[in-house]
Amino acid sequence: MKPVDRHLADILATVRPLAPLEVEIESALGAVLAEDVASPVPLPPFDNSAMDGYAVRAGDVAAVPVTLPVIGDVAAGDGGLNALGPGLVTRIMTGAPLPAGADAVVPVEWTDGGTARVRIDRPAPPGNAIRRAGEDVRAGDVVLREGARIGPAQIGILAGVGRRRVLVRPRPRVVVLSTGAELSEPGTPLGAGHIWESNSFMLAAAVREAGAEGFRAGSVTDDPKEFMDTLDAQLLRADAVITSGGVSMGAYEPVKEALSPLGTVTFEKVAMQPGMPQGFGVVGPDRVPIFTLPGNPVSSFVSFVLFVKPALRTMQGLPAGPPATVRATVTAPVRSPAGKRSYLRAVLTGETVAPVAGQGSHQLAALATANALIVVPEDETSLPEGAEVEVIPL
Repeated sequence: MKPVDRHLADILATVRPLAPLEVEIESALGAVLAEDVASPVPLPPFDNSAMDGYAVRAGDVAAVPVTLPVIGDVAAGDGGLNALGPGLVTRIMTGAPLPAGADAVVPVEWTDGGTARVRIDRPAPPGNAIRRAGEDVRAGDVVLREGARIGPAQIGILAGVGRRRVLVRPRPRVVVLSTGAELSEPGTPLGAGHIWESNSFMLAAAVREAGAEGFRAGSVTDDPKEFMDTLDAQLLRADAVITSGGVSMGAYEPVKEALSPLGTVTFEKVAMQPGMPQGFGVVGPDRVPIFTLPGNPVSSFVSFVLFVKPALRTMQGLPAGPPATVRATVTAPVRSPAGKRSYLRAVLTGETVAPVAGQGSHQLAALATANALIVVPEDETSLPEGAEVEVIPL
């Protein structure tokens, strides 16, 4: 059987980052930045007030209380030339440019709020309540580096430095297709011998959680021709394809039957449990990566975590490798078949991890209660309660 790490390495050696494209910043959410972004101006671009209050010379309010004449108002967005002489104050609003000559702002709460004359009851030291030009960003500073995931705050700073468009690696478009004659769409009556299809919903959600765009193509029966017709139609909108089911050693394995003759997809046994039957390769004229995962839901989900998620990171131009792990103490004995790396569903709490009841690869309800996978190495068949184990947080 093929080692888990080698299977992942082969996948990461095949997939490539998506080509960058320029988008409006409103469309950049979730994408990965493909350029460094620098600010053309300092931020703030000018000294301005951090509060509503009065612009003053600090020396004029050193001894309080003091009453001073108010010579005018400066509002946010005021583009005029304002100056302040000794013994005078100007009302000023949050974000408004600081008048020349002023070196402090007295918050309105420290005064009687006067408009012609104002009584100031607390001294304001030089620099009080002033946002200095460039204190956030200097002109020419890089505010976002290539490889940054773009979230709301990143869109905010892009707009804040005047960018309307930005170069990104887009979110990969991933089509998810389930196979099996026994599958029925949720919400429809359940016939004899049928189950409601869940894998495509689960995998499309996992794709979206991984920062890509997940599209369900529903399910097909065990007919290889129907599978290939559906796949060919979906390749037009896919940067990657995930299938579940149809890759094992049974008599009705449509994915394996349809793709094996192409010579571009390899089906192998990987030394893992759950998820031993795996397939990976490329399809179509654009050589779209395809991940053919086993049909049991837990096997499918674990395979996504181990193999598909790192590949999606590579496609987004992000560092990729095996899932990150932590160390924890297991609260019960665990077992694993010889020669296979096991991924046991578990609940991680602080520095302890408890295996969930129900470790079968079909037991989706047990998976839904888990927040971690206990990793049992290939050379271990059992670990006692209290053993330190490697854990993949989900």
